[in-house]
Amino acid sequence: MGRLQCFLSETLTPFSFLCFFFCWFFCFRTAAFNLTTLSFDEGYNPLFGDGNLVRSPDGHSVCLLLDVYTGSGFISSSMYQHGFFSAKIKLPSDYTAGIVVAFYTSNGDVFEKTHDELDFEFLGNIEGKPWRFQTNLYGNGSINRGREERYSLWFDPSKEFHRYSILWTTKNIIFYVDEVPIREVMRNDEMGGDYPSKPMSLYATIWDASSWATSGGKHKVNYEYAPFTSQFKELVLDGCPMDPIQQFPNPTACSFTDAWLEDRDYAVITPARRAAMRKFRQRYMYYSYCYDALRYPVTPPECVIDPIERQRFQDTGRLNFGGSHRKQTRITRARRKRRSKDAFISNDQTDI
Repeated sequence: MGRLQCFLSETLTPFSFLCFFFCWFFCFRTAAFNLTTLSFDEGYNPLFGDGNLVRSPDGHSVCLLLDVYTGSGFISSSMYQHGFFSAKIKLPSDYTAGIVVAFYTSNGDVFEKTHDELDFEFLGNIEGKPWRFQTNLYGNGSINRGREERYSLWFDPSKEFHRYSILWTTKNIIFYVDEVPIREVMRNDEMGGDYPSKPMSLYATIWDASSWATSGGKHKVNYEYAPFTSQFKELVLDGCPMDPIQQFPNPTACSFTDAWLEDRDYAVITPARRAAMRKFRQRYMYYSYCYDALRYPVTPPECVIDPIERQRFQDTGRLNFGGSHRKQTRITRARRKRRSKDAFISNDQTDI
């Protein structure tokens, strides 16, 4: 049934239209990007679970399914030295606990010990509770220095398509939801190799992450609701294709494309977009590694600390949801005694 439902008519209900109208005019007013999309065969190949990867008749949309036998995924045909990677995505609905839908760039298959990665990871939930998601950044194999932030959304991502995008340039990285920048990482000398610098492929996957994705593994994938279907359309790959293992790489080979990327509308955070990003982070971000003093007693060099934002987070990087200052202090001290830093890294995968 999931395969048959992949490409049914995508019309807005009156209620969803009103929600869209409200959010567009009152939540985050930003201009649409000028993008060139491509078909699946023009830019991608199946990665795994071929039988669970279903393409639309025109080749411009694809469904990824997860069932009791396998998940599925696809990968870009080329690796890119910087780029803009984007798709409109609709996530599975109803009971989705234990499921992860990922849209990310990586070079882990080529540089196993020194890989780079930029992630969107969408975390399913039990029925009636919302999807959450996280962004993350790894550079040069710094897998012990994950730079994750976690958020909720101002819409239901299983009802309509929304655009998720990653911009990666020599200067900065920007994560977008629709045309709203939700996170920016500026490159600086102190980051060194922690700033992603090697060619990466674009990946999209759906898989069973029952061990950690929902409430730290408390809620598992329930295959009575399978198949779980995630849909992708309006795919975008803007970047400089690059062979990652050239014997004599040309350091200027992507100069023209880099300059072109940095001049695109999505590379500029206008004052309106800056305001929208600030509003999003104030309302919807509930964990930031930059405020996590247990994992990072010394603030990572790329973090720009907002004094007002700092007051909203505990020293675990999680939102302070209230209670007396004295009570919060007691809880924090108790946590410090109970947890080592390594134990907290594992616990950080628990949803609030």
